[in-house]
Amino acid sequence: MSDESHEPLKRLFFALDCAPAQRRAIAQWRSALQLRNGRPVPAENFHLTLMFLGAVGVAQIAEICTAAANIRTPGVPLTVLLDRLDVWRRAGVLVLAPEQAPPQLLRLVYGLEQAMLPFRTEDAPKEFRPHLTLMRDYRAPVPEAATPAEFFLRADRFTLFESHKGRYRALAEWPLVSA
Repeated sequence: MSDESHEPLKRLFFALDCAPAQRRAIAQWRSALQLRNGRPVPAENFHLTLMFLGAVGVAQIAEICTAAANIRTPGVPLTVLLDRLDVWRRAGVLVLAPEQAPPQLLRLVYGLEQAMLPFRTEDAPKEFRPHLTLMRDYRAPVPEAATPAEFFLRADRFTLFESHKGRYRALAEWPLVSA
């Protein structure tokens, strides 16, 4: 019988990645806000989280990937309009969020939540609130933006990321459109 308590763990999450040009545009827009509060999220870390898995044993990653590969995808690339700047006070973050989440995005997340039930480390998944985090440790009101937020995040795949020391590394990805 093996002792699983010494198994290496990885902090994992599923997300829609941001294209490099989009990252630059969002970072430039954020710098125009002239924020004097919080810590900026590095532009290379910009993404839209679909589901946070938490600390997962390395031995489970292959099973997680198999389960993710079997979920029903939208069959079309996803476009999420990030058009609302918001502060989540309890989490202390400044986020870009969609005023209206596309139904295909919600179905994808629901499929992921169902597929990942055997691997959950938390008791209950948090309610899905699509967002892209701009700042951490943010303790100020929602800033006024000279130019309204209007970023179209387009994704043709979803990705499993590992979070390690403030860096995100893609471990696997799956197309949203069936070949």
